[in-house]
Amino acid sequence: MKNKRPTNRKPKWKLLHQYYSYTGFYSFVGKSLLKAAIPILVFIAALICVHFFVIDINDILAYVTDNFPPLGVLSVFFASESILGLIPPEIFIAWAGKSAHPEWYLAAIATLSYCGGILSYFMGRGIASIPSVFVYLEVKMAKHIKNMRKWGGFLIIVGALLPVPFSISSMAAGIIKFPFGSYLLFGLLRFLRFFLYGVAIFGALN
Repeated sequence: MKNKRPTNRKPKWKLLHQYYSYTGFYSFVGKSLLKAAIPILVFIAALICVHFFVIDINDILAYVTDNFPPLGVLSVFFASESILGLIPPEIFIAWAGKSAHPEWYLAAIATLSYCGGILSYFMGRGIASIPSVFVYLEVKMAKHIKNMRKWGGFLIIVGALLPVPFSISSMAAGIIKFPFGSYLLFGLLRFLRFFLYGVAIFGALN
């Protein structure tokens, strides 16, 4: 009589849960969410205070819309999203909200952010081929790259959804040569972020 295989093997999702618990992934996400909530609330509160007590935000955005060509604004945004995400995307979402076609411009900046992330990914791949620069970034971004190697796609999801520079997560993914197809798939959540932020900011400006 053949011996039966043990049936007490844990399901795959339980093993993953156990792994992410041991490696501190949930703790990392929790801290990131807490950090993300603060700048979002501060930005919205500042927007409301300036709007009601200093100057009408609609006037500022109308001035930018009237005096700066959309292509120029979008070019600045794409450059920012490609190089470390130095300018908060919320500013451009607010600008889109006061444009002639808010939905179209929101879709445009979401697409540019996604494409900027892709450019950052390939910048990371290029950096990884330069030994001296690679060593430098391994030191400067050591914690981020270490986490990326541990958690892979989940960290890309965090970068896509939370108000942390998506380009940094993308660059780190390129440096460790994370599979490009999987990166593109996880990065699509960037569109969800812009949709949700657009709903919130468009509502605050009305």
